[in-house]
Amino acid sequence: MEEDEIRKALLKKALGYDASEELKEFSFNEEGEKVLSKMKVTTKHFAPDISAIKLLLERYYKSYEDSVLSMTDDELEAEEKRLEKLIKEEGESGDT
Repeated sequence: MEEDEIRKALLKKALGYDASEELKEFSFNEEGEKVLSKMKVTTKHFAPDISAIKLLLERYYKSYEDSVLSMTDDELEAEEKRLEKLIKEEGESGDT
């Protein structure tokens, strides 16, 4: 895995994300062939992870290192919201 992929995965976990899950049930028809009988697609939400936020800031944003180490959970949550806002603004302006 490349460093950039790791950073993106860590950012995704830090911000939280939604993922689709598929549950498929199969049965056999009269000819004995396996056929799809039911399929259920659900969306599962994974909440933001404060440990991932802290690791992301410590590893990739060295200027934050000293302040991040002393941040409380509430301060980390505030920083998470700030980063989410920045990412949203970048996405809206087309700079992604």
